[in-house]
Amino acid sequence: MASIQLLFLIFASLSCASATFIQNFDITWGDQRAKVVPGGDTVQLTLDKWSGSGFRSKQEFLFTRIDMKIKLVEGNSAGTVTTYYLSSQGPNHDEIDFEFLGNVTGEPYVMHTNVFSQGKGNREVQFYLWFDPTKAFHTYSIIWNPSQIIFLVDGIPVRVFENTEATTGVPFPKNQSMRLYASLWNADDWATRGGLVKTDWSLAPFTASFSGFKATNCKDPSSSPLLCNSIPVTSAATTSSVQAQSQSQPQPRAQLSANMYRRMRWVQRKYMVYNYCGDTKRFPQGLPPECGRRR
Repeated sequence: MASIQLLFLIFASLSCASATFIQNFDITWGDQRAKVVPGGDTVQLTLDKWSGSGFRSKQEFLFTRIDMKIKLVEGNSAGTVTTYYLSSQGPNHDEIDFEFLGNVTGEPYVMHTNVFSQGKGNREVQFYLWFDPTKAFHTYSIIWNPSQIIFLVDGIPVRVFENTEATTGVPFPKNQSMRLYASLWNADDWATRGGLVKTDWSLAPFTASFSGFKATNCKDPSSSPLLCNSIPVTSAATTSSVQAQSQSQPQPRAQLSANMYRRMRWVQRKYMVYNYCGDTKRFPQGLPPECGRRR
């Protein structure tokens, strides 16, 4: 009897522990390749030669802050792509992307960011990371409020995409609710050095882990200013100081503090490897109209 009671308690504790992930997400593909780790707050996605895996949120969001801790595929991850993004559905969908493009051992991951509005994307900004994203969990955040979209890594803003629809006519994601998606899949036709480096299937299965999901309502950013604007709005004096430091760089509408702005510019100067707003060969007729305001 005692052993039966012990087994029941173990089963009950595991069932309750798994409720955290199960309550928030559905595993959408990959069969048994997506596994909830005992404790309930972490899911591991795996990729083998036959399939990858993925999940999506049960809830839809319209203006939100999403925080997720991710540990990427270790070792030779060439050809693999780990994704984490918000997206609506349909041909005119909106989407806010983090994608992590794998690489051979010793070479850096490429962190790819993109924004789609009404079905149009092509707004890629890419970075190397300033740490090894495979050795420990790091927090990747999306702040999406009515004024802007902010991409953050471990609390550091790396990119700000503003809503300039009123002045440029460029649509901003504002009407379509989005779900959160995550996946691990094979993209060796393009992911690493344009597809020159293929996935080494002798190293499979590949594993990426997701944990610590948090969501905050940002329809009214003033209700959660520390979360929905990344950090507090600066004073007029601080704003003037930051603008004086970089006259050529327009400031986000919800101003970053001088310290956070400097940290973002540090990341962009040292680790940004591609910005569509600087690609004159791609846009010979002129850069997209939002490029005077968005980074």
